[in-house]
Amino acid sequence: MALPSRLAQIVEVFSSAPKEFRVEALLDFAKRLPPLPEELASDHDQLEQVHECQTPFFLASKIEDGKVRLFFDAPPESPTVRGYAGILAAGLDGETPQAILEVDNDFYLNMGLEEVVTPLRLRGMGAIMFRLKQQVASLASLATPIAPQTHTGRSG
Repeated sequence: MALPSRLAQIVEVFSSAPKEFRVEALLDFAKRLPPLPEELASDHDQLEQVHECQTPFFLASKIEDGKVRLFFDAPPESPTVRGYAGILAAGLDGETPQAILEVDNDFYLNMGLEEVVTPLRLRGMGAIMFRLKQQVASLASLATPIAPQTHTGRSG
């Protein structure tokens, strides 16, 4: 499936780079992960934990003006998972729900991350994308106005 342009650019940079650069780039994305807004940082109950991750990883999303806003929380001592969250934030925040729902859960395999991240972490990354898409699908269905049923006056 087609990736949103920002995410496609990130995937291209990783896939064409040497292994050592991928590690450094992942660590750079970890450092650039935006902090949680105060209302989420002070109330973790608003975040969903991704239990499939061996790292305590939390996410939240919301739709504003037809665009998805993404929020992630992962501990600094887990730089690979934080880096993946940073990639998702940089590549998907502000996209439409449909664009996010069309991203494959394992898109990261096209980045060459399997050469620098353990299989267990890779499964966690797939779970993060799966949970993110579940949230977005749920929010999008709530945000879609329900068309009123029209009654034609005919019976049967």
